[in-house]
Amino acid sequence: MQKRTYLFFLVGLLFCGLLVIGLFRTSEQIHQQQFYVFGTLVSVSIWGVDALKANEAINIIAQDFQTLHHHWHAWHPSHLTDLNQAIADGKTWTVTEPSLLFLLTTAKRFYSKSDGLFNPAIGQLINLWGFQSDDFEIQRPLPSIDKIAQLVALAPNMDDIEINSNQISSHNKAVQLDFGALAKGYAVDLAIEKLREFGIQHAIINAGGNLKAMGQKGENPWLIGIRHPSGQGVLAAVLVSGEESVITSGDYERFREYQGVRYSHILDPRDGKPVKGFTSVTVIDKRGILADAASTALTVAGLSNWHRIAQQMGVKYVMLVDEAGTVYLNPAMKARVIFSTETLPKMVVSEPL
Repeated sequence: MQKRTYLFFLVGLLFCGLLVIGLFRTSEQIHQQQFYVFGTLVSVSIWGVDALKANEAINIIAQDFQTLHHHWHAWHPSHLTDLNQAIADGKTWTVTEPSLLFLLTTAKRFYSKSDGLFNPAIGQLINLWGFQSDDFEIQRPLPSIDKIAQLVALAPNMDDIEINSNQISSHNKAVQLDFGALAKGYAVDLAIEKLREFGIQHAIINAGGNLKAMGQKGENPWLIGIRHPSGQGVLAAVLVSGEESVITSGDYERFREYQGVRYSHILDPRDGKPVKGFTSVTVIDKRGILADAASTALTVAGLSNWHRIAQQMGVKYVMLVDEAGTVYLNPAMKARVIFSTETLPKMVVSEPL
C-alpha cells in the first residue's frame, strides 16, 4: 500500500505539473512552459539542462507548433483548407508543405491497416456534428439524420485520395480532410526530434493528452498519469524510460450533450454517428503519430474488434475503458499499468498482441 500511495503522490505531481506552470523549478533541474495551440494546452517539461538552453528550445517548439497548426488547420485558412477546396472543386492540388504530405501518406496507410476505421476524410461529417468550431458549444441540437445519411452514402475515404509525387487529387468531391485524430501525435514526434537536435535528452511534451517522453527524470523513469474517463483525477499510471508516446482518446474533453445524452467527438465513419462503448482508449508506442491514430481506430472498433485492429496497426500496449468502467488490456500493458487505488477495477485481459 505504501508503494502505491507513494507512486500516486508522484503521479499527482507530474500530472499537475503538465497542467500548472512552475511546479518544478531549477532546483529540481526541470524547466516547464505552456502555450495554447491545436485547440488545447501544450506543456513542455525539460530535465537536466540549464534554464537558458531549456527556454530557448521551448520557445522554438512553441513557434514550430504554431506553424504546424497553421499548415494543418481544418477550418481556418491553411494548406489543408486549400487542398480541401481543390478536392471539392475537382482539381489537382500541389502540396508544398512536406509535413502535410507526410500526414496524407501516413493517413492512407493507417486507413488501410485499420480496415477504414481511422478515416480522416470525413471532415464534412465532423463539421456537421459541430466539432469544427472555435466557439465550441457543448449543448447543441443533433444534426439531421437525413443529412448524416447523405454524407455517409457518399463514402469519403482515404482510398479516394490519389498521390502522385506532391500532386494530390480525388475523384470523390465529398472528401474533406481533418487530421484532428493524427496531427497532435505527429506534432509531438517532431517536437521530440527538435529537442534532440538541441542536445536535450530528457523531456516530456504533452499536447492535450497526446504525450511523448524521452530519457528520464534524473535517475528515475517518468511516471505518467492516465486521466480517468470521467475527466476527474487519475485512473492509472505507467513508467516510461527512453522514447515513448502515451496517448489517450476519450470523450471527456470534447463532446456534445443533448437532452441529457453525451455524444463523443469521435465518429464512426460507417454510420456517421458518435461512437459508443469505450469512453477512454490509451495506446503506448514509440511513434506518437501511430499511437494517436490507433487510439481513435480502436475506439471505433469497439469491444469485438479492437484486438484485431490493434494487431493490424502494430501496436503493443493498449488499455480501454468501457462505459461501465471495465478495463480491457493486453498482457504487456497489464504488466506496466499501476492503478490509483487498492481496489482494482474489473479487468479483462486479452490474448497477447
